[in-house]
Amino acid sequence: MFTRIVKMEFEEGNVNPFLTNYEVVKEKIRGFPGCLFLELYRDKNDETIFFTYSRWKEEADLEKYRNSDLFKEVWSVTKPMFRKRAEAWSVDTVVSL
Repeated sequence: MFTRIVKMEFEEGNVNPFLTNYEVVKEKIRGFPGCLFLELYRDKNDETIFFTYSRWKEEADLEKYRNSDLFKEVWSVTKPMFRKRAEAWSVDTVVSL
């Protein structure tokens, strides 16, 4: 199991359209085979910055998602809303309390 963190910075006028679309797709993403957990966070100081935090069984599961029609659909709507290129990290848990 590993965690994927994606930071997204949106143009100010695209925040509400992003949130509206996220409501439509969040259950589909969470229901994708291998996705164990999904949360969306918003920066406390900049309301245009969001993070997705997802846990995946295996890297192959994330790759299947990234090559799926669902991802292409989600990304084709989301990516044009960015103010700046998204950043992503795949991380392993070292300590959990």
